[in-house]
Amino acid sequence: MLVDDILQSLIEQIASIPHLQRLRIHTRLPVVVPSRVTDRLIAMLKQTRLTCFVVLHINHVNEIDDSVAAASANLIDHGIPVLNQAVLLRDVNDSFDALSSLFRRLINLRIIPYYLHQLDHVAGAAHFAVDEARGRELIGQLQDALPGYAVPRYVVEQPNQKCKTVLR
Repeated sequence: MLVDDILQSLIEQIASIPHLQRLRIHTRLPVVVPSRVTDRLIAMLKQTRLTCFVVLHINHVNEIDDSVAAASANLIDHGIPVLNQAVLLRDVNDSFDALSSLFRRLINLRIIPYYLHQLDHVAGAAHFAVDEARGRELIGQLQDALPGYAVPRYVVEQPNQKCKTVLR
């Protein structure tokens, strides 16, 4: 949501920290405002010394139209890896068909399915919660049907952990 000047300033500040090597930007903007992927944005991401990754948050294949595909391709064609983190949501994408359609479409667009995220326990979202056992079942079905690079890690955020925990 940041304007280019503020984003560029933040990128420069992060790049000034000598031990940092990568910049990972999680965003839904290429999905909701694909026109935000501009030549200037791409130049910013290319000109920093940091290796940049863009992680989209696409939860259903119906969120991907031609403009989203074009914005993602623009990043990828300029050498910026694009990954996707989907959240497992009841009555949205909690079926084999919904998830396999999403992950097949992502792979066809050269977007790597990175995470399938168990819903965080946040106020107002309980009605979207899917049981972890169902999530594991879905991952198993996807592993049987899709190539390995098309199946994301099934993860959960746990309190007091430094990173996401893979659910097996």
